[in-house]
Amino acid sequence: MGIGGSDMYRQQILDHYKNPRNYGEIEDATFTHIGENPMCGDTIEMDVVLDDDEETISHVAFRGDGCAISQAAASMLSQELPGTDIEELQEMDRDDIIDMLGVDISPMRVKCAVLAEKVAQDGTDIYFGEKDIEQTITED
Repeated sequence: MGIGGSDMYRQQILDHYKNPRNYGEIEDATFTHIGENPMCGDTIEMDVVLDDDEETISHVAFRGDGCAISQAAASMLSQELPGTDIEELQEMDRDDIIDMLGVDISPMRVKCAVLAEKVAQDGTDIYFGEKDIEQTITED
């Protein structure tokens, strides 16, 4: 990726950080889950609404605090997930998030970038009874 393209993605990250999409709360969410990255101080709480089939994500909202990478990733993910089925969410990995952000992420910042993804995945696992945790911690 050329310098111009990289600058475009940096601007996109700053835009999502300053003007987050889907920031807020969904009162009747199917499930809500919270996570943190203690190393950086990032927190993300995510509300997810599933369609009646309980296989497709219909709405996502998030709230939280943290660095530009964590908050921009949550904002971008909240736009990507509606219409996605649960299986696709569970198959997402760090490379998908880094591709979505469009910039190289240093090893120290990967945990910031993937926090929202991990919160959504763990929230889904908790909802379907596959996991029993109070919150997601990316430092593990």
